[in-house]
Amino acid sequence: MMYLTITRPDITYAVNCLCQFTFAPKASHLHAAHKVLHYLKGTIGLGLFYSAESNLLSQGFTDADWNSCSDTRKSTSGFCMFLGPSLISWKSKKQQTSSHSSAESEYRAMEFAMREVTWLVNLLEEFLVKQPHSVAFYSDSKAAIHIANNAVFHERTKHIENDCHIVRDKVLSGLIKTLHITTESQLADVFTKPLFPTQFNYLISKMSLLSIYSPS
Repeated sequence: MMYLTITRPDITYAVNCLCQFTFAPKASHLHAAHKVLHYLKGTIGLGLFYSAESNLLSQGFTDADWNSCSDTRKSTSGFCMFLGPSLISWKSKKQQTSSHSSAESEYRAMEFAMREVTWLVNLLEEFLVKQPHSVAFYSDSKAAIHIANNAVFHERTKHIENDCHIVRDKVLSGLIKTLHITTESQLADVFTKPLFPTQFNYLISKMSLLSIYSPS
């Protein structure tokens, strides 16, 4: 299933959750894996669509839940990166440490995605494709955006100072521009938590994840 996530971002979160139980899995985990396979069978024609597009501006979406793991109380980070209208990179991963607040978990997710943005911009420069503007970096957490753009460290953010420096340096250098987006339009939501079918289908359609069997 991990191999399938290379071209199927819609199952990334589910597979990430299943991978956490590869040691001593239970019958419930096997049942969950079967449900993912059943979903894949029902959406066998679904795939990423890449259009002929001259727009090569990068943009990223980053999100996190808060303490969703009932065993460790750790949060899950998720991000997706676009080159023009095309989805080119995505990931879902449990955070290594517990967060004291939703803002902290969102900020850790921002730092997690920042590494991918830096790598992507450097790769594009190797291909002589330079970004004329700062990479648009979307988050639905106003608190996390405030931390990223505030030059003053507070007592409440002291324990995440390293993450603060990394993201803030990229903001100051002009590599990224943090922007707010509503939760309903946050594409990275797909990589952090289970969603209702209507919202799930809406978000993956915005990723240009389309079925070859759908009418054009």
